[in-house]
Amino acid sequence: MRKRNATRGRGIRRIHRVPEIPHKTSVWQIVGYKNSGKTTLVCALIERLRQQGYTVAVIKHDHHGFEIDHPHTDTWRQRESGASAVAITNSMRTARIEEQGSGLRELVESFQSYDYILVEGFKNEHYPKLVLIHEKKGLELLSLTAVSALVVWESMWSTVNSLRPTEIPQYDINDIPEITLHLSQQRY
Repeated sequence: MRKRNATRGRGIRRIHRVPEIPHKTSVWQIVGYKNSGKTTLVCALIERLRQQGYTVAVIKHDHHGFEIDHPHTDTWRQRESGASAVAITNSMRTARIEEQGSGLRELVESFQSYDYILVEGFKNEHYPKLVLIHEKKGLELLSLTAVSALVVWESMWSTVNSLRPTEIPQYDINDIPEITLHLSQQRY
């Protein structure tokens, strides 16, 4: 943003520029096995971050086929006619449907205007991760790269305490204020 402050003196007009502060998007992966509470945690973090004035985008990885368009709508008919991509937009919302997959990096780059991007899944990517441990199987996830914190269900608390590296913080699944604080203090 440029701020123009014209001063006139001795016939010289000066323009003072206020330096722009670059926007820094913080990307966080929320990983865990099925039914470990990923979506519930993501929704709670969205609510908490929004209350603090942040904008939040979400990217969710789905291992199965999914459909977000409904039969007989205009965009559905256009895709059925062979369009490789359609977009529908108004002043409040935009949806883009493409007949191709997208990589996480590409999606993250397209969401750079948001303060936080919460990524559900993509276990093998290298963004900082909150690892959810609900059952013993979840302990396998301790070997992932970029583990920033563990989010643990009460039934697994003592097991995880005995196994986790001490430098990795551990939070109770219901401690949304502390988990949110961790995200804000560890901005990547």
